[in-house]
Amino acid sequence: MSPFPGSAFRVGAWSVDPKSGQIARDGERLRVDDRSMRLLVCLAEHAGRTVTIDHLLDEVWAGAVVSQDSVYQAVTSLRRLLGDNRKEPAYIATVPRQGYRLVASVATDVGPAASAPMASPPSRRRLGLLAGCAAAAAAAVALGFVVLSHGAAGDAPSSPSPAVPRQPTRAVAVLPFLDLTSQAMNEEYFADGMTEELITRLSHMEGLRVTAPTDSFALKGKKMTVAETAKVLNVDYVVDGSLRKSGDTLRVSARVVRAADGVVVWSQSYDRSSRDLLKAQDDVAGDVTEAIRRCCQG
Repeated sequence: MSPFPGSAFRVGAWSVDPKSGQIARDGERLRVDDRSMRLLVCLAEHAGRTVTIDHLLDEVWAGAVVSQDSVYQAVTSLRRLLGDNRKEPAYIATVPRQGYRLVASVATDVGPAASAPMASPPSRRRLGLLAGCAAAAAAAVALGFVVLSHGAAGDAPSSPSPAVPRQPTRAVAVLPFLDLTSQAMNEEYFADGMTEELITRLSHMEGLRVTAPTDSFALKGKKMTVAETAKVLNVDYVVDGSLRKSGDTLRVSARVVRAADGVVVWSQSYDRSSRDLLKAQDDVAGDVTEAIRRCCQG
């Protein structure tokens, strides 16, 4: 039983209201799906302590038959909502080979996140001050326009000032990783989790536009060439990969393809124990992110 069943509480800078399914911070209010909210509440109940994957499955996915990859994907989505960084977590830290730990402070003496106080109506005196400020601002703008116009006519420079060069924005799409394991060893959940993790990592890279997960997963199962995919998603690079399994060994293959000419600019394969899927995801995501960074700088 939660120590705050249905009650509002605070996690770090966020106010959380399980009843309304919303979180709020600095005037920003976001709706959270039921699964993510249960996950956040569960982690908050054990703030500062490691919560194992099995415990999360029992608490958050009670009665549902899912794999551990459902936890990985849910944590990734929750981090995205909270604006958290996996490498330098302010909210949810990954504990290798164990689970997750909420590292943000938790307080239970807060009001509902969805019921932010309404501002009182402005007084007549305040309205008068606002009107005076608005008039002064309008006069300043008008005066500035006259000065600029006069300067442009009499003191125009002989050549325009050089514009500050903008860093070009590159675009990349991460396609759903293919599960090539046998029917008895279905790893589709891990494949989708790998795709989500890569999208999350790359979306934090400055100067890079990453195709939304919904657009990437919409192409799942469709047979398209890299050129066709890049044209549909309007990207410069395409990341794809596959998974195979032999016993307890999971082989993850990933590659980065340049859309302009279809050349594979980076590829790598990883053999990891299927008992340590978090480590496999972390290794692959880190290397692909670094490969994309080099491509964008080149």
